[in-house]
Amino acid sequence: GRAIIGTLNGSKLELKEVHRFSNAPVQHDGAISWDYPRLCQELVNGLGKALEHTKQLDGIAIDTWGVDYVVFDADKKAVRWPYNYRDPRTEKSTVKLWAKVPADEIYRASGIQKMNFNTIYQLCAHMDEHPEDLTDGHIFLHMPDALEFALGGDFNTEYTIASTSSLIDPATKQWHWELIDRCGLPRSIFPEIAAPASCGGVLKAELQEKFGCGPIPIWKVGSHDTASAVAAVPAPETGNWAYLSAGTWALLGAELNAPSITEAGQNAGFTNEGGLDGKIRFLTNIMGSWLFQETRRVWNEAGQNLGFAEISQLASKEELGKYLFNPNHDSLLTPGDMPSRVRNLCQKPDMTDGEVARAIYDSLACYFVHKLHLLEDLLNIKYSAFNVVGGGTQDRLLMQLTADAMNIPVIAGPIEATATGNILAQAIACGALPDLEAARAVVRNSFEVITYTPNADNHAKYEQLSSRFLDLLK
Repeated sequence: GRAIIGTLNGSKLELKEVHRFSNAPVQHDGAISWDYPRLCQELVNGLGKALEHTKQLDGIAIDTWGVDYVVFDADKKAVRWPYNYRDPRTEKSTVKLWAKVPADEIYRASGIQKMNFNTIYQLCAHMDEHPEDLTDGHIFLHMPDALEFALGGDFNTEYTIASTSSLIDPATKQWHWELIDRCGLPRSIFPEIAAPASCGGVLKAELQEKFGCGPIPIWKVGSHDTASAVAAVPAPETGNWAYLSAGTWALLGAELNAPSITEAGQNAGFTNEGGLDGKIRFLTNIMGSWLFQETRRVWNEAGQNLGFAEISQLASKEELGKYLFNPNHDSLLTPGDMPSRVRNLCQKPDMTDGEVARAIYDSLACYFVHKLHLLEDLLNIKYSAFNVVGGGTQDRLLMQLTADAMNIPVIAGPIEATATGNILAQAIACGALPDLEAARAVVRNSFEVITYTPNADNHAKYEQLSSRFLDLLK
């Protein structure tokens, strides 16, 4: 997690990181959870450091990953630490719910692809295990809203984060009450929905007193981190563009004016999540840098002390396409021995570490181009360039191999896309910018991007791998 100050000077934005803290899943009460009290304290610490750097803040806003939530009781106290979406408790609730409401019907109602960690399945699992948590007077808030509430924010949820729940009607942008009723979830636990780029409260009095500051506004932004990241894509003013928000998850898609809910889209794994300015983020989830993160963790716990740059160097020395696997395989979702899982999927237990790393790179590149082609087919659009934003843009090897596989230029940057989109949404909320189009003009004017040109020889090799890779996805 980070606390970042954004300063908007005319048409240029500057960012300054003032606080950084670890945020990893923890075991608590027999479940994979998030340490909500510590996260709240880290936000206070970050706010304090921000106020040491500047005398005035025009606003505060928070964005996080999707789907997870905190349940509050009638006194607005958290009833337990929030579950982490990688906790396996939803495996049973998913099957149980589909017996009542088939997956196809959930997709037609919400436009959200079936992933067993979506809020709809988490709430059903919660209802099975702890029905006392979801009684009258109790309400859940998604993670960014729960964290904002700890600072004094309004007791409601923002639209883009709520859209990840699979319980929103994408046409009305409100809760889908018919679907909620069919799931057997009580309507009383659902909070009001607030629009992005809107007022979300003010810093609470005790924190004003603590820091000697005034009533700083709290804004609702694209509270789902991908919504903020997509808002910061330096999209061309004309023409068609696709994007990849590259982080722990890699989210590949396009920005639409209305939801696209079709059987073909469902079969291709594309989802309709909320964006700024009434846009729909039509995208698909890919297990991105999570594969590298878990691989690095396992290797370093074994004493190797490798950074991501060293892993990239190991991979670059290996043969392109020697080993491939499905990077979205279910076995890769939970924490564990990622290198061994990769070896198992490649059916090659004696793979070297370099070969494991290269297999991840090549498999991701192949998966990106596969999903881009599906996106083009679904929308009947041919893309001539591909925008990548987020921390994953720092992996130059991955960016180059993605360009090679796609055979179109990859335009990488900005790195801090999520923070940029968050802060520009605050600027829209307070009237400093008129709309999303103006915000993207600021991005284009503020950050350098790197363009990766395809290597023809590598592209030819990836083309030869295509049918073999598609067979692995069956």
